[in-house]
Amino acid sequence: MNYLYSIAILIFASTHGVLAQSNLLESVKKNPDEAKALCNQLKILNSKGISSSSKEALNQISKERNLNSTDAEILSIYVIGLYCPEVN
Repeated sequence: MNYLYSIAILIFASTHGVLAQSNLLESVKKNPDEAKALCNQLKILNSKGISSSSKEALNQISKERNLNSTDAEILSIYVIGLYCPEVN
């Protein structure tokens, strides 16, 4: 019985993270202006020679959007892929 309970907790914990990431991406998908604002922010960083995948860029995104570094990276990759592929 304890074994099944442990498995249930592990499944819930792993899907909770996936759902949180899905909500994060869904919020940008439903609000293209937010995505475009992030693209502009990343373009400005690029013009200063800062890569969108750099620690500096990801820290800025994470602080402004109250995200952990992993979610900030996922968000930036998603937004770049859909809205501003020219950003590097």
